[in-house]
Order: sequence, then C-alpha cells, then structure tokens
Amino acid sequence: IPEAGHKYYVQFTTEDYQSGEDAGSCLAMVLYPKTKVPPLVTIKCSDVKEPKQIQEEDNRLYQKLRHQTKPISGSNIPDSHGNIEPDMEPVWALAVAGSSYIMWEKSTENLSYFMAQVKSARQWIRKDEFIEFDYTVLLHELPTQEIISCHMRLTWLPAHPVKVKYFCTPQNQGLEEGSGAESGSAAGILHEKGANF
Repeated sequence: IPEAGHKYYVQFTTEDYQSGEDAGSCLAMVLYPKTKVPPLVTIKCSDVKEPKQIQEEDNRLYQKLRHQTKPISGSNIPDSHGNIEPDMEPVWALAVAGSSYIMWEKSTENLSYFMAQVKSARQWIRKDEFIEFDYTVLLHELPTQEIISCHMRLTWLPAHPVKVKYFCTPQNQGLEEGSGAESGSAAGILHEKGANF
C-alpha cells in the first residue's frame, strides 16, 4: 500500500507453550506502517482449547504464584544448559507473556526478537489480589544478533489483562521506553504508558 506501508497475510498454527500440544490455527493480516510504530495486526484464530480450559490453566498458574510464604526470586532462567527448575516454570511463563508484548512493539519488517533468558526475577508481595514481578529479560535481536536487556514490571490477576511497564537498553546505547495496549488473559497483555518504576 504506497501511502501506508507493506501488508502481509500470514497463516500459521500455534502450540501450547508448555505442553507443545496443538493450540489451533490462525490467519493474520499484518501491516507495517511507514511511520515507526508497532505493526497493525488483525488476527482470527480457531482455538483447540475451550475458554473454560484456558481459565482453569490461568487459575492454576495464579494459585502457584499467589500462595507463596515468601517472595519468589530467581536468576538465569533457563540456565546455561537450557534447563528450567520446575518451581521457576510459572515465573518463566509470566515472563514469556510480558516480554511478548515488548517483542511485538519493537519488531519491524527487518528486525525480530525472541526472549533468550530471564536474567533475574523478583516477586513483590501485594496487599491486593494481583501478582507482581520485576524481571530483567534478555531479548535476542535478529538479524543483528544483538542482545537487548529489558527491565519489565508485570502485574496480573486471572480474567484481567497482564499489565507491563518496561524499558530496554540495547548494548552500548541509551535508554529506551515503550508503551501500548492489548487485552487478554495471562496470554494477553495490557501495557501501561511510561516506565516509572
């Protein structure tokens, strides 16, 4: 589209991040505007899982994290051998959900990202029902092969969007802030404006 940018139609299948089971197929329209903003995405998916099953999985994840006697903390998830301790899997799952928004917002037609590692994670004990974590995540940028460190504060409650505040520091570069919004469950994100931690 000459005035707007490039539009792509993408058909793909999805899988459950933890089990590897088929999670459905999707058809997406992605428009990369000429201006430097996140891509505009319209997507329709046929889910294999029922909404009730997704809600039950969200609640199991929430219960694991909510009923801690002391705050969870961890580092180097996965470790240098690619292993994730079983008690760190819920921490990793939330980091994947939160960092996926950062990666979506930073991606362009020529740059893509994947989360390489949770460098550090720390849970905050709250008086309300929300779960809250501070993360430092490492994103691998392609094709540059650069590793970008992002600090992310994430809050979540089942049946509510995940809320994310973040800032990223590319190697040898200055501070960068991000903002945006998208709704959903633990698989969806609401990104708050600014990075005031």
